[in-house]
Amino acid sequence: MTTKTILRVGAPASVALAFVLAVAGCATPSTAPTTGSASTSTSPSSSPRPTATTTATPIEGQCDTGNLAGTIGQGGGGAAGSVEVTLVLTNNGSAECSLQGWPGVSFVGDGNGTQLGAAAQFDRSTPHPTVVLQPGGSAQAPLKIVQAGNYSESDCKPTPADGFRVYPPGSTESLFVEDQGRTACASESVQLLTVGALTGS
Repeated sequence: MTTKTILRVGAPASVALAFVLAVAGCATPSTAPTTGSASTSTSPSSSPRPTATTTATPIEGQCDTGNLAGTIGQGGGGAAGSVEVTLVLTNNGSAECSLQGWPGVSFVGDGNGTQLGAAAQFDRSTPHPTVVLQPGGSAQAPLKIVQAGNYSESDCKPTPADGFRVYPPGSTESLFVEDQGRTACASESVQLLTVGALTGS
């Protein structure tokens, strides 16, 4: 009789224990996503370019950077203490392609592509249509260069530049555009470059 009583009391206890474990098991999934969501929302977003200079996204038929060549042409002059040149990107591929937006531009030097100073700001007041380049066709963007001599040596840290590193809009691959004879500021606190959007030539 005593044994039967113990078994009857133990059964509800087992059921109760099983119920608690089941509830705990159900609670676990609802807690886990919350932690995952917090982790995702606080993780830094990746930049489309190493220089983090643009929010441009790739467009349909975008030009392959490997098929583009860059040159520096004459510009529209410039204000006192600055000069404006033209950045020209030419399609050397065998098929038409498109570019749209602002290129990422920065001075490079030291004979090895080391970036010198701050990347170019975007002049967002300029039109930025989609430019379709036929093979051999070109797009161009105005590039304003403030003279490094406008700043003190301590602020600027003047350094000879070999040319520019250029990221076509929406691309994470760059090309080198040679432009000897210019002086950059190695200090990132000095802003020398401003670039407009690419347009058809």
